Amino acid sequence: MELSQLYLHPLKSCRGIAVGQAEVTLQGLAGDRVWLLVRPDGSQITARTHHRLVQVDAANVSGEQWQFGAPGMPPLLAHCSAFQQPHRAQVWKSEFTALAGDAAADDWFSRYLGEPVRLLWLGQTTRRYKDSELPLSFADGAPFLLISEASLADLNQRLATPVDMRQFRPNLVVNDAYAFEEDEWQYIRIGEVEFEVASRCTRCIFTTIDPQTAVPHPDKQPLATLMAYRRLPEGVCFGVNLIARNSGTLKLGDTVEVLSSSVSFD
Repeated sequence: MELSQLYLHPLKSCRGIAVGQAEVTLQGLAGDRVWLLVRPDGSQITARTHHRLVQVDAANVSGEQWQFGAPGMPPLLAHCSAFQQPHRAQVWKSEFTALAGDAAADDWFSRYLGEPVRLLWLGQTTRRYKDSELPLSFADGAPFLLISEASLADLNQRLATPVDMRQFRPNLVVNDAYAFEEDEWQYIRIGEVEFEVASRCTRCIFTTIDPQTAVPHPDKQPLATLMAYRRLPEGVCFGVNLIARNSGTLKLGDTVEVLSSSVSFD
């Protein structure tokens, strides 16, 4: 079993970037979900309500300089040094402080979305923690999301129109597993990094938004199909949330080893 795909989402809800390698930190992949759009009161804005966010590109140009792009908009350059003002941030029920300060970036995103918003940077060190111990980026509730290619293939066999892995916004994708085998993993090692499986990932209406067109599926697919056969005690699940036990570098092709599982797949 190998690591077959690797994705970063620098701005929460933005288009995913496929990469060949990435650095693992305890709060997530370096550069993943380090930017967030908020309303003036600090509450998060995501593509669940603002679908056009999935068409925003975000990439690290060099050092602390980032470039953002979106349909019909000129490129935006933002430098982390401009973000010096503490600003309230809220991701679901989690409230913490992030950094604001680039008026040009605020205006760019406000024009794109058609309402006043502010762009926040997580900072060199996150101020957000889960259960007072686990550092988190702007991700929903866990540092990493993993899905197997077999699980997506199983789902696509049930859909009239197959969907792409990007529809589910994972960080890590593995091949050569059984469909939904990841549900039962407890500890795994990918290359030099060991992970704990924290929970199954519950899915929402976000999965119905086409990552290319930003148009929601009229029949709420693939979520409607997942609801028919992937409703587990914690909710409708697809993929698993991970916590890293150490730092390191992940590369495509890294061996994936299951260290502990609640079910034997021999």
